[in-house]
Amino acid sequence: MQRFTVNIKLPARTLTGALSAPNRGAADWGWQGLIAYGCHSLVLIVDANTAQTLQVLERHKASVVKVKWAKENYHHNVGSPYSLRLASADATGKIIVWDVATGTARCEIQEHSKPIQDMQWLWNQDASRDLLLAVHPPNYIVLWNADTGTKLWKKSYAENILSFSFDPFDPSHLALLTSEGIVFISDFSPSKAPASSGKKVYISSPHSSPSHNKLAAATGAKKALDKVKILISNEKPSAESVTLNDCLQLSYLPSKRNYMLLLYPREILILDLEVNQTVGVIAIERTGVPFIQVIPCFQRDGLFCLHENGCITLRVRRSSCSITGTPSEEPDPEPVQELVYDLRSQCDAIRVTKTVRPFSMVCCPVNENSAALIVSDGRVMIWELKSSVSGRNIRNSSSSASPLYSPVSFCGIPVAPFQNKLPDLSLDSMIAGQGAGAGEEQLRSSFLQEVHLKFLLTGLLSGLPLPPFAIRMCPPLTTKNIKQYEPILAVGTSNGSVLVFHLTSGVLHKELSIHSCEVKGIEWISLTGFISFATSTPNNLGLVRNELQLVDLPTGRSVAFRGERGNDEPAIEMIKVSHLKQYLAVVFKDKPLEIWDVRTCTLLREMSKNFPTATALEWSPSHNLKSLRKKQLAAREAMARQTVASDTEVTSVESSVISLLQEAESKSELSQNISAREHFVFTGADGQVYHLTVEGNSVKDSARIPPDGSMGSITCIAWKGDILVLGDVDGNLNFWDLKARVSRGIPTHRSWVKKIRFAPGKGNQKLLAMYNDGAEIWDSKEVQMVSSLRSGRNVNFRILDVDWCTSDKVVLASDDGCIRVLDLSMKPSCFRMDEQDLIEPAWCPYLLVPRASLALKAFLLHQPWDEKYSLDIMDVDYPENENIKNLLQEQLNSLSNDIKKLLLDPDFTLLQRCLLVARLYGDESELHFWTIAAHYLHSLCQEKPEKPRDTAVPQEQLVNPLDICYDILCENSYFQKFQLERVNLQEVKRSTYDHTRKCADQLLLLGQTDRAVQLLLETSSENAHYYCDSLKACLVTTVTSSGPSQSTIKLVATNMIANGKLAEGVQLLCLIDKAADACRYLQTYGEWNRAAWLAKVRLNSEECADVLKRWVDHLCSPQVNHKSKAILVLLSLGCFTRVAEMLHSMRYFDRAALFVEACLKYGAFEVNDDTNKLIHAVYADYARSLKLLGFKQGAVLFASKAGEAGKELLTELKQPKEEVTQE
Repeated sequence: MQRFTVNIKLPARTLTGALSAPNRGAADWGWQGLIAYGCHSLVLIVDANTAQTLQVLERHKASVVKVKWAKENYHHNVGSPYSLRLASADATGKIIVWDVATGTARCEIQEHSKPIQDMQWLWNQDASRDLLLAVHPPNYIVLWNADTGTKLWKKSYAENILSFSFDPFDPSHLALLTSEGIVFISDFSPSKAPASSGKKVYISSPHSSPSHNKLAAATGAKKALDKVKILISNEKPSAESVTLNDCLQLSYLPSKRNYMLLLYPREILILDLEVNQTVGVIAIERTGVPFIQVIPCFQRDGLFCLHENGCITLRVRRSSCSITGTPSEEPDPEPVQELVYDLRSQCDAIRVTKTVRPFSMVCCPVNENSAALIVSDGRVMIWELKSSVSGRNIRNSSSSASPLYSPVSFCGIPVAPFQNKLPDLSLDSMIAGQGAGAGEEQLRSSFLQEVHLKFLLTGLLSGLPLPPFAIRMCPPLTTKNIKQYEPILAVGTSNGSVLVFHLTSGVLHKELSIHSCEVKGIEWISLTGFISFATSTPNNLGLVRNELQLVDLPTGRSVAFRGERGNDEPAIEMIKVSHLKQYLAVVFKDKPLEIWDVRTCTLLREMSKNFPTATALEWSPSHNLKSLRKKQLAAREAMARQTVASDTEVTSVESSVISLLQEAESKSELSQNISAREHFVFTGADGQVYHLTVEGNSVKDSARIPPDGSMGSITCIAWKGDILVLGDVDGNLNFWDLKARVSRGIPTHRSWVKKIRFAPGKGNQKLLAMYNDGAEIWDSKEVQMVSSLRSGRNVNFRILDVDWCTSDKVVLASDDGCIRVLDLSMKPSCFRMDEQDLIEPAWCPYLLVPRASLALKAFLLHQPWDEKYSLDIMDVDYPENENIKNLLQEQLNSLSNDIKKLLLDPDFTLLQRCLLVARLYGDESELHFWTIAAHYLHSLCQEKPEKPRDTAVPQEQLVNPLDICYDILCENSYFQKFQLERVNLQEVKRSTYDHTRKCADQLLLLGQTDRAVQLLLETSSENAHYYCDSLKACLVTTVTSSGPSQSTIKLVATNMIANGKLAEGVQLLCLIDKAADACRYLQTYGEWNRAAWLAKVRLNSEECADVLKRWVDHLCSPQVNHKSKAILVLLSLGCFTRVAEMLHSMRYFDRAALFVEACLKYGAFEVNDDTNKLIHAVYADYARSLKLLGFKQGAVLFASKAGEAGKELLTELKQPKEEVTQE
């Protein structure tokens, strides 16, 4: 017989529900634009723009406790493509590094068997980007190569490590949060474990300070702050003041160097690490909601805070110019200087209950303008910041917070007011930086607009409710219903609602609230309708309320199927619909069964009181077997003449059983209307098999078969074709072959058989059996097991319900709150992301093959093609196969309209386009490169005037410096201003002599001699340094620029430096304006960062450039190999030709070519033979790399720009065309 099964392609997938407690901190939003989070032992990957689950990674055996996306701060090319790498760690200490697109594990890492406390990918590695640092409890940090799984080094510390944070400005610095305090490590390196055990400081918890016992508001903020003055000390706090370290989180601020935040439930402390002192406190008032997490931003000095009610708030630092005294009862003698973070926006809270609470928040690292909240019930809420320009009049009524202004520039370049721009692209295009000072207030009012920020919920993903579930797949696909078929799964839940899922996409299609108590079972009566039943909890008599509803899916209309019946009766055990969907059998616990007509909702027969209670029931599929019917007709006619064999001697149970069934069938079939007649078998408590016929409105009892001695109490029956299978309480399966009249009993030794079901599809005799501890698939033809799943052995969840999805896929509901669609092997597995059907296409170039993603990038960057701006890949000569082109086109179509509008705008310059594409691709190294390149190209060389422009250059530079998050790369004037403000704040916060001395030293280096003298004279006479400081004060005030005193001081300084007193010597040199020499000494002694700092605050631009160029040479040296940083420093100095040379020598051909093009537009190159040669070489190499990508038109474009160097390549590229035409 030719088997014919129509099968719909369903991907294996997992629908997930609520999270478990260890998943609390397991969430991360990667530069790749995707959110990963842990759900029990699974890792879910969600696209933030469309709020769709793209992948579910299943391999961990225990709950996932941490997930981290790999960093993208390296140059991407075909060799190191855009790929989705993710590390996840579980509660048994196993770390898995995934290739997310294919769902495969790259490597598995195991050190100890305790949960991983924290892990991070190393961010600053020109050499390797596979390094992962992990905290293995209780006190080890281990550096792994996450590509090979090899351990590079391991180091133990004295206390238990809770978490750690890398210094974003210095890759050798790391801070560990331990159970007692903080350990600062300053000699971290990938090559060897830190030698020292770090500098340990103790935190005296702010709660032990008296400020919390008094009402803080009444005494004014200043007094409360004085009490929280010293937080970090090198001595262990005294026993009575030690409270348990309840610091929830520690992290460096990425927006400015050497600041750190500590998070406590009721306050956030901002520490200045130069003086280990609190310089800002964000406290929550008594009635406020405590914090659970905070994420500091990079682009602007802002903090995303998550509160215990699920509310996300954004706080932005108030710019220092507008600080005034705090209004308190007694006027302060001087205004308190303080880092103040104003609340700028907050989103709605969620309803927190015992089971629903916020777990974690993640923030988009690329644009920092959206945050996602992960809730314990499996919801993911995506909140986006939107900015709106406010009218002037609102300003006066607003709070003490200074207004936020919109930035002048967009994508790195100042834009005219009417030019196309997208303010909500990222945080730095929404609000201006802190750079614009008070002096420019007049300038501001003319062209800066005030903005307000608000959160908007743009995406919501919800999980399954809490188990238990009852699941049922809709009727199978056949040749007749192929046109309108949709694979739909109905899930009954414990709260009485039925969820309907579309299994091709895994998306919730409908949620129907039908019942008031737990749904126990669902049966489909057509492709669009089902009957579901629910039973309430039994009362003291053991009676319940039964609800039986008939639901029409398209309209959502539901009808009480049994009318008024159902109150105070025994519970419904099961319902079964006949094969032709005409009749329904309802089986009760201690009450005879009922037979209903589905089409008319009428009761056909309620069995009499003395009728046996059914333990299992199944309708006969005999109406399907039309071909068999003809063959058996003659035999059956003969049989029908015999009498019912209840009183004859039975020799063998098997043959009599089978003959009786067949006889009953034949009797029913021979009557006039075959199609409307159906029959079913059921077993009584005594194990007897009863056979009944239903026709029209009559129910006839036709046969009884005695029990099989080897079986226990029968719990379930399945019937398909000629095979009838019975399962019992002891785990025996009994296969009856009705045609050959044989039966076989198989003991599975798996205890109670809860459910057995045949697979759909003609001739498909696979059988799915569910037990207390798992499930098995059997082949009933061969009577052998195909696959098995056992809780505790190969999976760690218990199975609650099973069903067939298609002829080769099963669906399992489990007690971890998940529903899994699996193939016949029943092995939980991941799927390839490219096989998935998404309802809405998601922008994620990381999913394309490497060549395609890079070709797409080139296509976006080099607009216009042939003078035409277009987002249609077919418009360019790209000889790649249709599939890939279609994938690229899908990606282009999935971009938002705002971004398409920018990309198609002819006024959108090349530099802006590079920045936008770096953001779209989440490419960290490109983003920083183009931000700095655009800033300095624009401010150092005005674009060649094609059209006359306003001469607004000088004021733009004043208002729009590079933000301080770029630290050493900022303009010198702005850098100096920032350092002075910082010292002012440190001075206000002084509390100890050490602190005062540090301030005085810093002021001397900055050239603020008068204030330094004041501080030096404050030293009390009891202090050991009193004499020394007094003399120093005298020296500073009397230094004149006379020759002899200068030479003496210089001699003393050099002697000091030679004898190891570097800092003191440098101070003396700065006193006599020999800062350039001081920088040279610092560099000689390896203090490169300090030298760069001093050069920027003390030297004129030429001397400063010399110092920084020496630093660049040091960074490029093979033992340091930090060329990416060197390039950024060169950009800030305006050495554009050298940058182009370095990019070319590092084989960054795409970046080099784009940079050269931008420089030519701005006239930043001196035109001579050398530069022309460089330009041609860059273009030619780029053309070759585009040719490798198969992007022909781009290759031709750059080969033709490359002059001599590109000639050969150009002919090569144009040749194949001619050959084709000749043929």
